[in-house]
Amino acid sequence: MMAELQTATAAFGELALRGDNLVKRFGAVTALDGVSLTLGKGQILGILGDNGAGKSTLVKILTGFHQQTDGTLHVHGEETLLKSVDHARSLGIECVYQDLALANSLSIYHNMFLNREIVRRGPSRILRLVDHRQMRERAAQLLDDIGVHVPSVDLPVERLSGGQRQAIAVARAVNSNARILLLDEPLAAMGAREAAFIIDLVMRLKEKGGLSIIMIMHNYAQTLDIADRIMLMQRGRVTYEQRSANTSVAELMDIVRREYRAMRATNVH
Repeated sequence: MMAELQTATAAFGELALRGDNLVKRFGAVTALDGVSLTLGKGQILGILGDNGAGKSTLVKILTGFHQQTDGTLHVHGEETLLKSVDHARSLGIECVYQDLALANSLSIYHNMFLNREIVRRGPSRILRLVDHRQMRERAAQLLDDIGVHVPSVDLPVERLSGGQRQAIAVARAVNSNARILLLDEPLAAMGAREAAFIIDLVMRLKEKGGLSIIMIMHNYAQTLDIADRIMLMQRGRVTYEQRSANTSVAELMDIVRREYRAMRATNVH
């Protein structure tokens, strides 16, 4: 499997991330059973799979929320055990989850700098004041740089559409100097127009360079349109990995059906 992964990633040169035979057990339950993956610098990897496939557990390991039971993880070429979410962030790994973790009553610019506020010197050496002006300017500049247009960064997030909120969450991750960005079901519950907006944003981020992206997805067709490579997970394992250009929705569905039939046959016997 690793030889195939290395070949599939070779066009992207240096690896941003590599996992070898990752295993995660919770008591008697094995959530990940020898998962290997690679992510090239500047590459988009789409990870597909139904509920219970192990995608969420893998994301939690890649973001430092969980530590693997077995296997190794290399980040930017160095073997690393991610000890916490803060440790992962210090290495440039950021994740945008489905719930976005935005404070809806706060402004766009406040959300983009939430818990990372820019401060300036106050009237005394000890006192520090939040620099709202600089935060507004930097938020507006960053959104403009990645092609996200809002009427004002002073708008509360609750007044934005679902697609705009997703874009703000992504922009916040980029603002944190992310080098590896994980997007957990970024198109879930979105209409076609908002999904197209987020797809365009992801493609612009890729074109700007310097960012490697993993997208956890359910929709096969959308994933093949966006990702350079796809990885199909089933029952805690990688059952298929290929360049997007070399596969199809029909092939992926056939693999899923075969696995489902094999699982039913095993349960019957």
